Amino acid sequence: MKRKEKAGKNAASSAPRGKPAPKTPARRSAAVRGASSSAARASAAAQASGWSQTFAPDERPRCGWSYSGMSRDYVAYHDSEWGVPVHDDRKLFEFLLLEGAQAGLSWSTILRKREGYREAFADFDPRKVARFDERKLERLLQFEGIVRNRLKVQSAVVNARCFLEVQEEFGSFAAYSWRFVGGKPRVNRWTEMKQIPARTTESDAFSKDLQRRGFKFVGSTIMYAHMQATGMVNDHLVSCFRHGEVAGG
Repeated sequence: MKRKEKAGKNAASSAPRGKPAPKTPARRSAAVRGASSSAARASAAAQASGWSQTFAPDERPRCGWSYSGMSRDYVAYHDSEWGVPVHDDRKLFEFLLLEGAQAGLSWSTILRKREGYREAFADFDPRKVARFDERKLERLLQFEGIVRNRLKVQSAVVNARCFLEVQEEFGSFAAYSWRFVGGKPRVNRWTEMKQIPARTTESDAFSKDLQRRGFKFVGSTIMYAHMQATGMVNDHLVSCFRHGEVAGG
């Protein structure tokens, strides 16, 4: 259900706030956690074969994509983290790093390696990661607990340094990032996964500004995934039990 995306070349749009930007079918968002046709097919297959009963702790209605990872941890991520508003900078850095690492891969792959990333990247402390040198990077590329892609590993260090600059300018990364949705979550009311956009005008603007500041692996679809994960937008289906819980704070 995931997409491949290269950093950069996501143009910002001047369309009215909240209006989804035009979708590019070949670049459907991996982070829309089920918005792509492949995710929809995976979800349907999961439900048809009883995976929902196998991996879900109860029978409450959920977004179909939560079963496509075929694991209890994937469902737990949907139930407890995805879409919950995040204002803690270290947590925001964690999601920024993980979303970048996930480009071109499945989110379930990154969730399985999450603790490996926590170990490799100093418990997601941007100040410590910003000090990583070439020797440290070479050691990380030998560590099986993460995706050993040189560009992605290097980008984590570059992004940590840029992250600190944003904190210096705005007081916190949270204060900076939440400006792109007017300071409060955008609550959507989707009834089907195919309605969920791969990107929006807000993610376009967010992506463009991050790239201007030197961040890597922050294309618009990656940043929309980040916005979904950190609760800047609530993209739980209205039929999902989490939609109301997240919207209600």
